[in-house]
Amino acid sequence: MVHRRHVAIYRDEARYPASPPYDPSERYPEYKFPSASAKEPNPVYRAVRSAMRLLGLDAAHFGSPAWNPLGDLIEPGQTVLLKPNFIRDFHDTRGDEIESLVTHGSVIRAVLDYVMIALRDQGRVVIADAPQSETVFERIADRNGLRAIQDVFQQNTTVGVEIVDLRPEYTEKVNGVIVGHRPLPGDPAGYRVVNLGSHSQFSEINHMNARLYGSEYDRGELAAHHHGDVHEYLISQTALDADVFINLPKMKTHKKVGVTLNLKGLVGINGNKNWLPHHREGVPADGGDQFDSSGLSQRLEHAVVSAFKKRFPRLGPLRRWVGGPLKRMGTAIFGDTRTNRVRSGNWYGNDTTWRMVLDLNRALVYADRGGQMQRTAQRRAFSIVDGIIAGEGNGPTGCDPLSVGLVVAGCDPLSVDLVCTRVMGLDYTKVPTLANALKDHQYALAFVGHDEIQCSSNVQEWAGRLCDFVGPGLAFRPHFGWKGHLELPEALSAKSYLAQESVG
Repeated sequence: MVHRRHVAIYRDEARYPASPPYDPSERYPEYKFPSASAKEPNPVYRAVRSAMRLLGLDAAHFGSPAWNPLGDLIEPGQTVLLKPNFIRDFHDTRGDEIESLVTHGSVIRAVLDYVMIALRDQGRVVIADAPQSETVFERIADRNGLRAIQDVFQQNTTVGVEIVDLRPEYTEKVNGVIVGHRPLPGDPAGYRVVNLGSHSQFSEINHMNARLYGSEYDRGELAAHHHGDVHEYLISQTALDADVFINLPKMKTHKKVGVTLNLKGLVGINGNKNWLPHHREGVPADGGDQFDSSGLSQRLEHAVVSAFKKRFPRLGPLRRWVGGPLKRMGTAIFGDTRTNRVRSGNWYGNDTTWRMVLDLNRALVYADRGGQMQRTAQRRAFSIVDGIIAGEGNGPTGCDPLSVGLVVAGCDPLSVDLVCTRVMGLDYTKVPTLANALKDHQYALAFVGHDEIQCSSNVQEWAGRLCDFVGPGLAFRPHFGWKGHLELPEALSAKSYLAQESVG
């Protein structure tokens, strides 16, 4: 099995195939299905396969029908969960253009083929995520060709593939204002409460936890799960039941944590987003991280918005009619959070979201199926990052697409995230999620040091020790709340891209 320190970076054409189920366009020796029916080139399948080859997985059998790259990770009879990033079915400003927001179905399909090879027709495979609460899951499934992919495995295997929306509730919004809720089926296996207690990242700031804000106007629900030595998360039972967790994140920037890759993606395994602290209410001078300064404008906005959040839910059916006009009025007075106004913790001083993200990662690694934290890892992990069409700027839901043609893979999520961040031209030491994940902890997330990470790539500049990388990388543009803070010095001087062509 590949060592945790080994990460593969493969660069190919920066485009997705258009026709599901995204069969390979080449007849690879290990391909198990009767025929490959792709009528168009599929560089994504080739990139996923090549990344696993670069990792040296089952190297002795590469090029033969016996090649089983995930065989040391997955055993026949096990449960395998594939967790893509399905954050939302629409873009902040680009309508239905979501290729820069979500993991593409062609990446999922390629990984599934190798999962099935490893399972040998014995076990269970689930594709699952908990998107943002206002997302229409079926629209993502349709746009991504998930049902056509599912049909391939239903027709050709006894295992099949389950597709699960892990959310128990859909939130109706008007211009971003919550106006109602309706129930969803949720995780068919249910949920477990996982309490990290004094090992939570929030335990060291318990004196400020009364300021925590989640995803809903009701702060009481969040407070009930984060106080004193209680720091609870509602985790999907399907995630806890997995023997192997394969993360398929999108490579993009993020307004609250800088980048969203493997670690941030675990927001998608929870069953109630209002248990997840997103920021601390108030201005920095008072212990809040909601705003990036403590000026009069920010203090006034905090007072007005706090009063709104307390009273607005009492309007009942009227919320649907007044929510939009009130939101537009607030934007006109205080500024637009999509272009020029930092609010809701959307900046580099957010001291809250990274704590929640690390808690969720520790829950996934160390919580057993009953939700109890154990001393040893409870499931295996693998990661393949979709950077074919990546996202820069106002992520995670307002990204500008960036065509880079990357697939990054490895068996250690933190190592993969560190590599992706450097390739993006960003400084991992300025990403609190990554910098703090490297620190010692009772429930460690760092199994190798930053200076131990080794990369294999078909791009010469990205082959070797991560700490020896030079140059600006791909010079991703951060969210405006992180601009001038997150970029590497080399990337600040000019937007520079490495040549597209393969070098081996």
